[in-house]
Amino acid sequence: MQRTKKYTLEQVAALLPWPDEAANKYSRGKLVLVAGCADYPGAACLAATAAQRMGAGYAEVACDASCVVQVRAASPSLVVRPWDELADYARLDPDERGLKEPPAQRTAPAVRLAAARPMHAAPRPRVLGPQAPHHPLAFLVGSGMDAADPLSAQLACTVLADAHAPVLVDGGGLDALATPEGRLLLRRRFVAGLATVITPHAGEAARLAEPLKLPTEDPARLAQLLSLAYGVTAMVKGPVTYISDGESVFRMSDGTPALAKAGTGDVLAGMTASLLAQGLAPVDACALASTLHARSAQAAAKRLTSICVTAEDVVAAIPEAIESLS
Repeated sequence: MQRTKKYTLEQVAALLPWPDEAANKYSRGKLVLVAGCADYPGAACLAATAAQRMGAGYAEVACDASCVVQVRAASPSLVVRPWDELADYARLDPDERGLKEPPAQRTAPAVRLAAARPMHAAPRPRVLGPQAPHHPLAFLVGSGMDAADPLSAQLACTVLADAHAPVLVDGGGLDALATPEGRLLLRRRFVAGLATVITPHAGEAARLAEPLKLPTEDPARLAQLLSLAYGVTAMVKGPVTYISDGESVFRMSDGTPALAKAGTGDVLAGMTASLLAQGLAPVDACALASTLHARSAQAAAKRLTSICVTAEDVVAAIPEAIESLS
């Protein structure tokens, strides 16, 4: 059994990203979510609204064109557009970049992605956002995406290749990491010092382990091996969640069966990515998000019972969970 460590509640509470008195929406962090295919728009809604509750100052969603109206309806303060306009994320507001005008060379034509096209043929923007962000910035890719659809891998690789900021990969984006292109892109990000976080459940972790023949019996050890093999921070979700940066393994053992509902993983992904967008280190972001995720579910279960809690209830209880640590 892999030896593990645990954050104390005091250590977790010290990580809460309380905004500065002079904060603005950009200084509080921008999160871009590439999430939500035609069949699973709710995942994008859950991840994005959880990210907002977790403190990100600006949340922007790229989703399937058929989902744009539904995701916008989830929260009026979300910015939402179809993911075939993904390159438009290179055209950031000058206020965010601290510049009078965006440099022309950082602007790329719109990306037109088609599911029938092979990954390597997908046109890509030069960058998804600035190469040296003036304010905190992060990306989430994969929530509510269909791993069986080639477009999911295409989008995940686009974000990994072109986002010069922390990236969290979840759900349908995870299978792309086990491909030769995915592993190459992760290696390049690791060498460049760009943080990547993965948030697989046990089944997804096993699929990532399979091509590398990694043992899967001990989830704590698996988290560490995935981190080392892929050059990422790995958070393997379960009744006990394990987080590893390759050196140490941390456990979060406050889970509850109230979280055994569809969509709660998308909530955790949004919360974690939101903290990355606010500048937290990957392991700290995973530890704080997973603790608050569990405490939100516990708070919701007190009112609704563990039978009745839904993912939406977990999002609604995030403020209560934060208050319990402050």
